[in-house]
Amino acid sequence: LQTMSGNEDDWLALKPQEPSPSQCCGSGCKPCIYDVYEKELAQWERAKAKKDKSLLMEKKEQSNNSELNPDTFTAFNISSVEQLTEDTYQYKFELLGNSSLQLSLGQHIVLRGVVNGLEVQRAYTPISPGNAEGYFEVLVKCYEAGLMSQYIKTWKKGDMVFWRGPFGGFPYRPNKYGELLMLASGTGLAPMLPILQSITDDEEDETFVTLVGCFRTFDKIYLKPLLQDLARYWNVRIFYVLSQETSLEKLPWSYQENTYIGRLAEDLMKTIINSCRRKPFVLICGSSAFNEDMNRYLKAAGIEENSCFVF
Repeated sequence: LQTMSGNEDDWLALKPQEPSPSQCCGSGCKPCIYDVYEKELAQWERAKAKKDKSLLMEKKEQSNNSELNPDTFTAFNISSVEQLTEDTYQYKFELLGNSSLQLSLGQHIVLRGVVNGLEVQRAYTPISPGNAEGYFEVLVKCYEAGLMSQYIKTWKKGDMVFWRGPFGGFPYRPNKYGELLMLASGTGLAPMLPILQSITDDEEDETFVTLVGCFRTFDKIYLKPLLQDLARYWNVRIFYVLSQETSLEKLPWSYQENTYIGRLAEDLMKTIINSCRRKPFVLICGSSAFNEDMNRYLKAAGIEENSCFVF
């Protein structure tokens, strides 16, 4: 039996480690890694008071049944790696027995990586439909100096990677809004895609969608074939804003009429909003600087804060 009183050192060795700031992804997850720590600490204190180590057993289990869980990390197998641009990759993960992640729209999951002995956590939004069976896909941009990027760059097909979740999300209901205006910068496209696909997959959903994708150059636009397919639907328009292209003439002609050169600034925002078929509800996803700029331009264009949602 484990009820024998271990000495003080034994108990200290079992004490949960307080998370370091790098382990918090900063996305407001419930439970946050700090919440999980508080729960484990309380559990450890109870076990220590009762001198019963068996009370700690439940926390040590890591789930391997490929079921996503907000409290514990689950291992998933990488089934394919595809490089989309020089710094952006699409990873496909296996789900056992054709199960699905059952994410609601725009929900994110948290990745755990270890770099030089330091644990790092970051949030990513799967781009695959929430009901995709047997797999899920994540779009990742790798940064030169990013800790998590150093870890992700080592991934190969067949590697095991740990995720927990889901968290957040945008409470979307078919036909709840007349028009959705999606403002996405770079990989900020990720949470928009499942929402957009749920609208095009549902014949009863007559929501108009205007997606504005902001990228540096034409080569940096991700998932062009998928976006071109979605743009064929009667209720979907897709615009591109390319900040570092010099002229539209260089682009394929099919992109020229729906692409703007420069930045998505106040004037262009007003033009796009005026071209919306109904008063839009706006979804925003990008860097914090992008999100702040968009909020400012929307305000100038007369869009209220209660008509916006930031991922």
